[in-house]
Amino acid sequence: MFEKLREIRQAKGFTCENMAEQMGLTKATYSKKERGQITMTLNDADKISNILGSSVDEIFFADKVSFKDTKT
Repeated sequence: MFEKLREIRQAKGFTCENMAEQMGLTKATYSKKERGQITMTLNDADKISNILGSSVDEIFFADKVSFKDTKT
């Protein structure tokens, strides 16, 4: 999940510093959220999706489910 966020952010030309400024966070706090070291809230996800112009689903949810995840 977090790797996909980083890829989308970089592809759209945003730095961690840009994201932090627009979210009202420090660069360190944003970076930790993006790496999964601090909990990402739904509010954070919504702000990020608005900044990047992508849906929450596109950024935070996988397009595919592994066979292991569907095995009963």
